[in-house]
Amino acid sequence: MVPLLLVLLIALVLFGAGFALKFLWLVAAVVIVAWLVGFIVRPAGAGGRRGRWYRW
Repeated sequence: MVPLLLVLLIALVLFGAGFALKFLWLVAAVVIVAWLVGFIVRPAGAGGRRGRWYRW
């Protein structure tokens, strides 16, 4: 019974890790797209220069 529970526990952990990693890849893709869009849609700064879209 213990080996069966161990196998089920390992399968559950691997499934959870796979889901989490896939979710993190999606989050990374969204952040990269937002970062690239920031280069295209930059507001004009003082003096008509195009400033940075981020504050740091």
